[in-house]
Amino acid sequence: MEKKMNVFEKELAPLKSALTQHPLYDHIASVEDIKGFMEEHVFAVWDFMSLVKKLQVELTCTRLPWTPAKHPQTARLINEIVWGEETDVNKDGIAMSHFEMYLQAMEEVGANTQAIHALITELESGTPIERLLEDTTLSTFVRDFLRFTFTTISENKLHVIAAVFTFGREDLIPDMFIAMVKNLRNEGLPLSHLIYYLERHIEVDGDEHGPMALQMMEELCQGDENKIKEALEGAKKALEMRIALWDGILAQINSNVLT
Repeated sequence: MEKKMNVFEKELAPLKSALTQHPLYDHIASVEDIKGFMEEHVFAVWDFMSLVKKLQVELTCTRLPWTPAKHPQTARLINEIVWGEETDVNKDGIAMSHFEMYLQAMEEVGANTQAIHALITELESGTPIERLLEDTTLSTFVRDFLRFTFTTISENKLHVIAAVFTFGREDLIPDMFIAMVKNLRNEGLPLSHLIYYLERHIEVDGDEHGPMALQMMEELCQGDENKIKEALEGAKKALEMRIALWDGILAQINSNVLT
């Protein structure tokens, strides 16, 4: 089975390379650039949790009365991932999700959190996500990114959802971005929460969640050629959507510089 799964590394390598070498990183040169980046990227931080929770709902038992999970090893993996993503600790030792840490970082640099808070408020009031994605106040590239995520979830193919999570979301913030942010901090910018978030994200995903997610992929595909093919297509599309998101943010940053 491991040999069959190796196709992911080979097929996804060009897209991963395009992503890790994306020119966006070289164009974030000021706190205003960081604000612009975070105000768009926060939606990707938020919708990531819906992928994670969908896997938890389907791979563990969240109903009453409780019944044992069909695949205990996979259930353990996703529960550990959820535990880390939903209830980690921030730089001050306070329990919170990685999304909430990101909001803290946005507030620290003075980024506008109104749009993401408005979306969450609408969701909490019962507005369907599909209707919210028609909101033209969101950037087109953000709406397209979110639409892909929730379409993937609604199609309910767990091996595809797991592929989007594993290969489209894990380990996608390169070390060069960390170095760039640290350099800006050295210039006196208030970025301690952002740097903690990024370092924590890479540490957890690389050392723990990444290997766990790969194990989960193997269990869900079970060596089935058709599932592997569908999962690979989903992973490719996820990386393409992230590149499109980066393209959109870069164009917006460049537009703001010109104006």
